[in-house]
Amino acid sequence: QVQLVESGGDLVQAGGSLRLTCTTSGFRFAKYAMGWFRQAPGKEREGVACIGSNGDSTSYLHPVTGRFKISRDNPVNTLYLQMDNLKPEDTAMYYCAADPIPGRRSSFLCGDPNAPANWGQGTQVTVSA
Repeated sequence: QVQLVESGGDLVQAGGSLRLTCTTSGFRFAKYAMGWFRQAPGKEREGVACIGSNGDSTSYLHPVTGRFKISRDNPVNTLYLQMDNLKPEDTAMYYCAADPIPGRRSSFLCGDPNAPANWGQGTQVTVSA
């Protein structure tokens, strides 16, 4: 059974930092591109940052480029998102997910936020002005 558990969300002031963690189980983590997605109230889900199965490719939503960094630790089946210089517009529920097709580059996953079949419960990030 695929499980994805996000953690690390919090209330921070603008300019602050957070590190999100996604622990996974139930699938061969190292075979799949992984991504972080977010959804704010009343808005569509969007791909924030994605990473290839061995970390060889990354993709970022334009507004977070240079502020967020995605990474993964395959031996412990864990995905991370370092978020710096946070802005109020980053406020959302953040989720991690796996590409449903193994071995693809990160851009495929981030380009199709409805593709993943399994989602965690999410972690709330709130950035105050």
